[in-house]
Amino acid sequence: MNAGAAEFGVLGGGVLPRIRAALPALIPSDAKVARAILADPGGVVHLSVGDVAAAAGTSASTVVRCCQRLGFRGFQHLKIALAQDGASRASARPDGSGDSPREVLGRVLLSGARVLQDSLSTVGVREFEEAVGALRRARRVLFVGVGTSAPLAQDAAYRFLTAGVRAEAPADVHTQHVAARLLEPPDVCFAVSHTGATRETVASVKAARESGATTIAVTSFSRSPITDFTGIVLVAGGPEVSFRLEAMTSRIAHLSVLDALFVAVALQTRERANVALDTTADVLSEHRY
Repeated sequence: MNAGAAEFGVLGGGVLPRIRAALPALIPSDAKVARAILADPGGVVHLSVGDVAAAAGTSASTVVRCCQRLGFRGFQHLKIALAQDGASRASARPDGSGDSPREVLGRVLLSGARVLQDSLSTVGVREFEEAVGALRRARRVLFVGVGTSAPLAQDAAYRFLTAGVRAEAPADVHTQHVAARLLEPPDVCFAVSHTGATRETVASVKAARESGATTIAVTSFSRSPITDFTGIVLVAGGPEVSFRLEAMTSRIAHLSVLDALFVAVALQTRERANVALDTTADVLSEHRY
């Protein structure tokens, strides 16, 4: 399947986030073209297909083929989309070299805001609605994630629990794997994974699928090992800036998608959610002065 614009649902524009999400699924020659586009999207608007081919170290036919695999009719269609998307804006220094603390603050906050805006163009509306329906019907929801994704999985489990959903997020990867294998229909295994290539998380999702549970993942790339075993994939994420560990801006996007799912499910199960939220408020009041 081509990982292109046609695969994204979409709530808004955003050529660059679509290309970034599709990048891992491209063959090496096409990936060179995609990286050349991402490196200087504003410049690409003013280049010929031969210029881009030279910059990427490929042929003109490869450039055209890459554009088509990304969901565009050809190179000219991509250039028009980039121009309409505002990609010709001057970009900030990619490594932040020479930035003052104040400038670093601005850049980091703006990158967080940008990744949320970009996620409007990568989270499929149909997939989001399917995820809401599955979570609403679930008897039990298992959230799985390791590394920097683990806190998001645990936070999501807690929040859904406060809305009356039987949710859990074991910290131990072996426990995650066992719990996933013990799921049954209509249970849900919900994975949080930036790369979609973490061995332990993929194993849990695969086990859940084999047990007949619905599998959902929020991840930064449209094609990865985890998507081979996931029924519903929510793509949200963004580029990282230097000196930030792997997936910091992507975590902002993933957290926001999880929050949106929580709100949507709570609204569709309002009576159950209100009872659980009131009980949660009563319990938490015992821990406050």
